[in-house]
Amino acid sequence: MEASFFLLFLLSFYSSVHKISTSTTNVITTNHSITDGETIVSSGGTFELGFFSPSGSSKRYIGIWYKQILPMKTVVWVANREKPLTNTSSVVLKVSKPGILALLNDKNESIWSTYTSRSVQNPVALLLDSGNLVVKDANDRNTEKFLWQSFNIPTDTFLSNMKLGKNFQTGQEVYLSAWKNDSDPTPGEFTLHIDPTGYPQAIVKRGTSVLGSSGPWNGLRWSGDRAPPPNQSSIYKVQFVFNKEGVFYSFYFINNLLLTRLVLTSSGYLQGLMWVDQTKSWLYLSLPPTTCDTYSLCGAYGSCDIDSSPVCGCLEKFEPKYPQQWGNGDWSKGCVRRKPFNCNKEHVFLKYSGIKLPDTKYSQYNKTMTLDRCRVVCSRNCSCTAYSSLDIRNGRKGCLFWFGELIDIKKMSGGQDIYIRMDSSELDGKDTCREFLIIDGNGSARPYSAVVQTEKNKLKLKKEFELPLFQLSTITRATNNFSVNNKIGEGGYGPVYKGVLEEGQEMAVKRLSRTSTQGLDEFKNEVIYISKLQHRNLVRLLGCCIQGEEKMLIYEYMPNKSLDSYIFDQTKSKLLDWPKRFDIINGIARGLLYLHQDSRLRIIHRDLKASNVLLDIEMNPKISDFGLARSVAGNEMGANTSHVVGTHGYMSPEYAVEGIFSVKSDVFSFGVLVLEIVSCKRNRSFFDQDQSLNLLGHAWKLYKEDRSLELIDDQLADSCHISQVLRSIQVGLLCVQQCPEDRPNMSSVVMMLGNSHGSLLPEAKEPGFFPEREVLYAENSGSQNEVTITSLDPR
Repeated sequence: MEASFFLLFLLSFYSSVHKISTSTTNVITTNHSITDGETIVSSGGTFELGFFSPSGSSKRYIGIWYKQILPMKTVVWVANREKPLTNTSSVVLKVSKPGILALLNDKNESIWSTYTSRSVQNPVALLLDSGNLVVKDANDRNTEKFLWQSFNIPTDTFLSNMKLGKNFQTGQEVYLSAWKNDSDPTPGEFTLHIDPTGYPQAIVKRGTSVLGSSGPWNGLRWSGDRAPPPNQSSIYKVQFVFNKEGVFYSFYFINNLLLTRLVLTSSGYLQGLMWVDQTKSWLYLSLPPTTCDTYSLCGAYGSCDIDSSPVCGCLEKFEPKYPQQWGNGDWSKGCVRRKPFNCNKEHVFLKYSGIKLPDTKYSQYNKTMTLDRCRVVCSRNCSCTAYSSLDIRNGRKGCLFWFGELIDIKKMSGGQDIYIRMDSSELDGKDTCREFLIIDGNGSARPYSAVVQTEKNKLKLKKEFELPLFQLSTITRATNNFSVNNKIGEGGYGPVYKGVLEEGQEMAVKRLSRTSTQGLDEFKNEVIYISKLQHRNLVRLLGCCIQGEEKMLIYEYMPNKSLDSYIFDQTKSKLLDWPKRFDIINGIARGLLYLHQDSRLRIIHRDLKASNVLLDIEMNPKISDFGLARSVAGNEMGANTSHVVGTHGYMSPEYAVEGIFSVKSDVFSFGVLVLEIVSCKRNRSFFDQDQSLNLLGHAWKLYKEDRSLELIDDQLADSCHISQVLRSIQVGLLCVQQCPEDRPNMSSVVMMLGNSHGSLLPEAKEPGFFPEREVLYAENSGSQNEVTITSLDPR
């Protein structure tokens, strides 16, 4: 069931869509009817209404089609689909009092007609530019008050501004009905409904049998949609309304430049299409159906995975009800719990993640409960099988409860979580890294954990650093037991996972790997420094977790990940215009200034690079990864070490060669980063064969020849502020000068970046490490990739 996928792709085709011309509005009045050969055109010239014959048929129908898509008529609505005409010589389409639009023969007999519940003196029929044919009172200035409208009785096509669903007060349902075949608009076998039984979901039916289900609406999309939620852009909006008046689903465009439609085909499939004028064809935008789109293919508690063979499998801790039939490929009888449970005795709710939520025909809901309350309510009802969040937006609120067997489940990327009732005996040794709540026969809950807790270490951390402590069970549940699907990165410290707490808060979990070249020193180092830092351009540490051998740091989640994923990617770099890049440069500069000057500790980061700058939802930069950071006392500006750590390409010469680090080492790294942001080139991978120059050398050479604009990423051509870009390049070159004494401090950098119309900048001198062949690195610090290098010896 794919009801909204095609909307996700519209932005990328925005420049190539059909442009609408304008035309005078034609109407049908009591004094003006239309005959075969005559048409009326919508106000904007998008749609046309008249008589037509489908391809391969001689029968005539009244219908609506796209006016400017020729020579084939793309029909979006048919009036007399069950009463075709064979002779139209004396047939007219006419509007009459009290407000009826009718197709009449020469005997003034009605072949097809509309209906109205009230009478008006001056009715007219108009074709709106949305494709909606309406009958209204010509004297009524309310443009939305209709006696009748074709949008309430669609055929096979779902258009912008049309509402599918059901009015609970009148009982009227608006649904799609497929053509019998391409040449016959007679209602076929297939229909598409927004089914309000239980909690609403979209379903495709063949007669009375359900063929496919979208899963319930989760606040952003249908649960079973195989694409990310539609981007609520300035071009289109998606709406889902469910209240005591009814349930309605629609989409609409802010402008009318896009010709799009969703069609229920005569084969029972949903197709999203958009007209591309350049190719004079309809572009298919919806994802093709798969075997797993078949309704309840795997039976009760079975899960369909299109990437597996066979596609059907039982949920974890379930087994085939009839193993022999299952083994022969007959999955219809589904699965049963491996260990039957008695809800009057102790039981648990196990979390299953990454799935399309089950069919909601036998479900109930509450729009205000928390997830914890959902568990309590479900546990007290023996018939309640499972529960989940009703709305996954903004903190996950509300409850969706299932009663009876769970059917129509499939595994999918971006799927949701569901908590299924199980016998408490299912808590075996394999589950010691997951949190369960044991529910007794009265519905009371108590925690279960097989993880040894190191309370002494936890209390010390909490007291010394005032840092919140997370239970291992909480983190494992939030990350779906550290699922590979939740993994968002990996560094020298170990893997990083995305997690979502039950109240909906997102977080990033850095888990110390047992094979990490870093370790407890880096863990403590990061806790010491980042827990004492508070700045809008530094990533925020939410807490940590120490239980048994597990050591984890919990950070705020950055949905746009790291800066390097944008500036070094040809496609994603287009999303960063110059104003946004300049904001990122300034944000990093302010974060470094805070570390060097304004924080309680004077901190030298020692590993500033593009992958350690994270971007929040508004693309604001936040410096991260303080595992290699060092602090210096009083007015000291640096120190030295015999064990060099950091990342090649960003390390200053004096640090890489002599082990001398200072705030000017971070300034050097910042300068490299500025030049990378401007050029979208990596310092380490850029190489000028003619001059044997890396990015720094290339930038300095262009600067000396007054050709700095050639360094700019081509994609910035339309958005860059030339003087601002040139100033940024010069500031970057000032920061990477060979001698630390020549480099500005970060307070000067912030001032120079902000004074775009002010005083002239000093002339930049030769950068450090700019001819690649001259690079000499300290022993044991070499690397060909951009990975943090850490000494194994304590510092």
